[in-house]
Amino acid sequence: MENKNVYLKPVTLGNILKFAVPTIAMTVFMSFYTMVDGLFVSNLIGTDALSAINLTAPIIQLVTAISTMLATGGSAVIMKKMGQKKDKEAREDFTFLILVNIFVGIIMCTVGYMTMNYIFASMNLSADVEGYCVTYLSRYLLFTVPILLMNNFTLYMIASEKATLSLICSVTGGVLNMALDYVFIAVLHMGIAGAAVATGLGYSVTAIAGLFVFSSKKNLLHFQKPAFRLKVLAGASSNGSSEMATALVTGIITMMFNWTMLHYVGEDGVAAVTIIMYVLMFASSLYTGYSYGVAPMISFYHGEENRKKLKKLVAFSFKVIAAISVISVVVSFILTKPLVSVFASRENPVYDLAVTGNRICIIALFFIGFNIFASGMFTALSNGVVSAVLAFSRSFAFMLIAMIVLPLLLGVNGIWLATPAAELMAFILSAIMFRKYCNRYGVG
Repeated sequence: MENKNVYLKPVTLGNILKFAVPTIAMTVFMSFYTMVDGLFVSNLIGTDALSAINLTAPIIQLVTAISTMLATGGSAVIMKKMGQKKDKEAREDFTFLILVNIFVGIIMCTVGYMTMNYIFASMNLSADVEGYCVTYLSRYLLFTVPILLMNNFTLYMIASEKATLSLICSVTGGVLNMALDYVFIAVLHMGIAGAAVATGLGYSVTAIAGLFVFSSKKNLLHFQKPAFRLKVLAGASSNGSSEMATALVTGIITMMFNWTMLHYVGEDGVAAVTIIMYVLMFASSLYTGYSYGVAPMISFYHGEENRKKLKKLVAFSFKVIAAISVISVVVSFILTKPLVSVFASRENPVYDLAVTGNRICIIALFFIGFNIFASGMFTALSNGVVSAVLAFSRSFAFMLIAMIVLPLLLGVNGIWLATPAAELMAFILSAIMFRKYCNRYGVG
């Protein structure tokens, strides 16, 4: 019972932050060392290599989409059962879903190797950029299984009240990644292949630690003989479908950004998009980390039908997200030039493109946090349908409309405005859905 004390405590801002701060720090740090990857690549190899990393992103997002679906959806299913006092059944499901991740990872790695040459050959890239793409992705795919496990163990550590351990693993992996970036690229001259291997080894830290942590029966969640319940897999997939949609369509939208930029500006435009995505990803990680942190609490309170705690938790969450939104917009605007100059010199044509684009795109940070939390909340409440509608509309439908219409009207600036426009439309839809379902779940 000691392991569950955090769920039995009153819902106060202090107790919420004890859960959320480690996950915020973890996601921020993970996004930070992704930026460091780009920093090493752009400065030690060149902006063509930076463009290649962005061009491989849609395929990498597919890996992320599957693992995110199984992790977020599975966590909601399992923690709801914990709240219903079905501990043994929850642990059986946990073990089963981890095995599913391993199996899916092997399949995805195989398919990736079979198709990547055809994908990049069809994009009409320069020989150098195409070569960078193939080299980077071929090394990255070697770590598909560890990456899937990392995403899952990160959330399950949080649910098992080991958010601090999850943070330590992320920091360790990030420091290892950054150190190996320097060693592999600057010292051993492995080029972009070194960047991919460094990233994979950094992600593997949490995967390896998780195997040891969840082998101990002292933990709230731990491995035991799995029960192969297809209903559980379907439930996890359904609940996590919104997060999968977000990750998946992010890859599709990234591809659209790249194609549009190649049309209007060329490969310099792709490099500029990459820099801006790093900045948005870094700021968005604050919201993602908070949502990951409170999701197990939402699922647990939903399982025990404690509407009073749910309502209080959601109210606090809106205030926290509003504060983060204002701060992140102000800081991002002030630091635009210093951030961009880290990746591209002022003489590089990429610099001016990225500065202009970033100052337009950061408007989206007023809305992103609420949209991420709304989708995550419905996932935690086991309402995968609403969560999927919100995520799909935000990441794909609205973005598609904005990406088609605005560049035709405003040119390159229309490309940058697409993200704020899509997030604003998604914010309105999130507010409508919250109002519609608040009474059902007692969160309004």
